Amino acid sequence: MHAIVVSEFGDSSVLRYQSAPDPQARAGQVVVRLFAAGVNPVDAYIRAGHYALGEPELPYIPGNDGAGMVEALGDGVGGLSVGDRVFVAGVAARQCSGTYAEKVSCDASAVQVLPSELSFAQGASLGTPGMAAYHALLVRGKLRAGERILIQGGSGGVGTLAIQIARLVGAEVFATAGSEDGCKLAASLGAERVFDYHDSALAAKLMEASEGHGVDLIIEVLADKNLEHDMSLLAKEGRVVIVGSRGSLTFSPRLAMTKEADIKGMTLGNSTKDELTRELRGLAALLRGGVTPVVGQEFPLADAARAQDEVIQKSASHGKMILRIATV
Repeated sequence: MHAIVVSEFGDSSVLRYQSAPDPQARAGQVVVRLFAAGVNPVDAYIRAGHYALGEPELPYIPGNDGAGMVEALGDGVGGLSVGDRVFVAGVAARQCSGTYAEKVSCDASAVQVLPSELSFAQGASLGTPGMAAYHALLVRGKLRAGERILIQGGSGGVGTLAIQIARLVGAEVFATAGSEDGCKLAASLGAERVFDYHDSALAAKLMEASEGHGVDLIIEVLADKNLEHDMSLLAKEGRVVIVGSRGSLTFSPRLAMTKEADIKGMTLGNSTKDELTRELRGLAALLRGGVTPVVGQEFPLADAARAQDEVIQKSASHGKMILRIATV
């Protein structure tokens, strides 16, 4: 098969498109022939050797997210058949050979059937962002029906899924985006009010929209830029769940004291395999309830380096970035 192989840590030039051995399905695993793979910022952090939770053994194939068709089943695998359309969420697996490739082997527990109405590109948009949205909203954020939530970066890979999940829960959903098109996208997914996060009057507009109360929960994808400002948007005893941050910030703790606010971090790497398996099943159930992934930019597999550069450099995104692996 062909794959992207990393033999040394560094900038995107270390991503090499080359031949690699076909993966095998060991006991409890499946092999999936991939037609699309998802690109996440964390892929670039790992490739650079800057990932806080550790580095993979070299050489390795990047990527946790993908979608395709089951090609082989290892011993003891039930519930899946050769030929099934599936999506792969490698973040929920102990072993995943990497999805920047034509084929991937992965624990069967991290592979779910892809609804027939969703494309392979949409399936590849699910794993990491879908699990992050689910975990942030329902596990760390403990979102309840009737609460008011603000989803920062509502047009991105996590945000587009979080808006839809929050609506299914029964929350009143506000969102931000960085462009007119991004605002339109967030609104089309069910956000009742969408704000341009560049707007200096955002806080005043949000407080007016919330009748002066603020929001109960904020999903924050860029904490180093927004966390202090988030405090002005929260209701009393509100909470912020930090899904992403690209640096440090100066923060006044008194702002959190005044609101009696909870600030919660999250990373999927802290969850047990059993916890991730349960959450992945929950995400799959939400797909059957109508949650629809949004596909953004697409690149050929061989252009993975350019894709990783784009996913890091872009401050605003529309949907999930995808690598096209094959056409069916």
